Amino acid sequence: MSTGRQARRIGRRELHSARAVASVIVAVTLIIVLVWVGTETVLSAFGQRPLLAAPWQMAEWAAGLAATTAPAVLVTSGLLMALAGLVLILAGVLPGRRARHQLARDRATVIVDDAVIAAALSKVARQRGRLVPEQVTTTISARTITILIRPTSGIALDRDGIEKFVEAEAARYGLHPGPRLAVRVSEQGAVGV
Repeated sequence: MSTGRQARRIGRRELHSARAVASVIVAVTLIIVLVWVGTETVLSAFGQRPLLAAPWQMAEWAAGLAATTAPAVLVTSGLLMALAGLVLILAGVLPGRRARHQLARDRATVIVDDAVIAAALSKVARQRGRLVPEQVTTTISARTITILIRPTSGIALDRDGIEKFVEAEAARYGLHPGPRLAVRVSEQGAVGV
C-alpha cells in the first residue's frame, strides 16, 4: 500500500466516527427482548407462571390490538416505528463525522480538533480587532467556520480587515474539507470591556 493511500485512509478513519455505540445499543435491546420472550416461552412450556405475559397472551393482545385501539394511535405508533427504523438505517449508511479537520501536509496526516482551530482563529480575530476573548466566538461545522464578533460599544470595527486576516490564517492551515468562512458582527456591542 502506498504512503499516500495510507495517509488518506488514516485521515478518513480519524475524521469519521464509528457506529459502535449505536450498534451496541440496538444489539443489547434486541438481546434483552429476545431473552425475555425466550424465558416466557420456556416458562409457558413447563407450565410455570409468566414473568409478564405468556406467549399466548402476547399473541391474543397483538391480534386484538386493531379492534381495541383508536386508529389515530395505531397510525401514530406505526409512523414512530417507521421513523425509528429510518433513523437506524441512516445511522448505518451515512458517514458519521467527528468534530475534526485534516491539515494539508506532505509528510504526515495531521488531524486537528475543531475546538483547537476555533480557538486559534478566535485569537487571530481578537488580535486583529484589538478585542478581549469574550468578544469573539467561533463555531466550526463540517463546511462552515462562523466567527461572531461583539464590538466594543462606540468603537469602530474593521470587519473586512479581520475577515481577510482570518481567511489568510485559515488558508495557511490548508483545512480538508475546506470550510467556508463567515465573519458576522453582532448588532449589540459589548459595554465595559
